[in-house]
Amino acid sequence: MNRLISYAIAAVIGLTILSSTLFVVDQRQFAIVFALGEVKQVIKDPGLHFKLPPPFQNVIFLDKRILTLDTPEADRFITAEKKNILVDAYVKWRIVDPRLYFISFGGDERRAQDRMAQIVKAALNEEITKRTVREVISGERGKVMDSIASKVTEEVKQIGGQIVDVRLKRVDYVEQINNSVYERMKSERSRVANELRSTGAAESEKIRADADRQRIVILAEAYRQAEGVRGEGDAKAARIYAQAFGQNPEFYKFSRSLEAYRESFKTRSDVLLIDPNSEFLKYFKAAGGARK
Repeated sequence: MNRLISYAIAAVIGLTILSSTLFVVDQRQFAIVFALGEVKQVIKDPGLHFKLPPPFQNVIFLDKRILTLDTPEADRFITAEKKNILVDAYVKWRIVDPRLYFISFGGDERRAQDRMAQIVKAALNEEITKRTVREVISGERGKVMDSIASKVTEEVKQIGGQIVDVRLKRVDYVEQINNSVYERMKSERSRVANELRSTGAAESEKIRADADRQRIVILAEAYRQAEGVRGEGDAKAARIYAQAFGQNPEFYKFSRSLEAYRESFKTRSDVLLIDPNSEFLKYFKAAGGARK
C-alpha cells in the first residue's frame, strides 16, 4: 500500500515536471526561452515545444500581430509660420525581431509604446516645422505621412520593430487660431459676396439702360409710323376734298356752310351777332341766295 502511494506521488511529481517543460506557441505569438535573464532561444513557429523546468528556463510570449499605437490626446506642434496646430496620429507596427525587442525593453509593452510614441513625435515635429499650416492640413499631407513613416522605420528597426503605416487622423488649429481663421474666412466670403453684388448691380443697370434705349427706339419708330399714317390720311382727305370741290364747287361751299351752321348753333341758347349781309349768312337768304 505504501509502495502504491509512493508510485502515485512520483507520478504526480513527474507529470508536474513534464508539464513545466512543455509549452504551446500560438500562431499569433513569438516565444522567447531565457534563463537567468539571458535569451536562449527564439521560437517563431507555432506548435508544441520543450524547455527545462523552472527556474532553469522560463518562457515569455510576444504578439506577432500588427499592433496599434494611438495617442489618447492630440499633440501640439509649431509650423514654419510659427503657428500652433494640434495633430492626432496613429501608427501600425509589429515585432519582427523578438530577440532585439526583448533586449531593448525586457518584454515590457508599456516601455515599448512609450519609446515608439517618442520616436513618432520627434519625426512629426521635424516634418511639421518645415511646412506651413496649409501644406500640413491639405497640400502635402500625404508627403508628411510618407516622410514620417520613412524616418520612424529606421529607428523602430533598431528596437526590433517594423512600421506598417503612419496616419494623421486629425490636424486642427488651436482655439485661438480657429477664431482668427473663421474671421478671415468670414471676411473673405463677405468680400466675394460684395463683389458679386456689385457685378449684379452693374449688370442690372446695363440691362435696364438697354431696355430704356430699346423702349425709346420703339416709341420713336411707332411715332414715326403713326405720323406717316396720319400724314397719308390727311393727304388722302385733302385729295378727296379737292376732287369733290373740283366736281361741284357750289355744292362743296354749301356743304361746308351747313357744317359751319351746325357747329355754330348746337343749342337754342347760342347767340351770334353778325351783319345780315355777311358771307356767313349767304345761304340763309331765301330767293336771292338761291339765285346766286
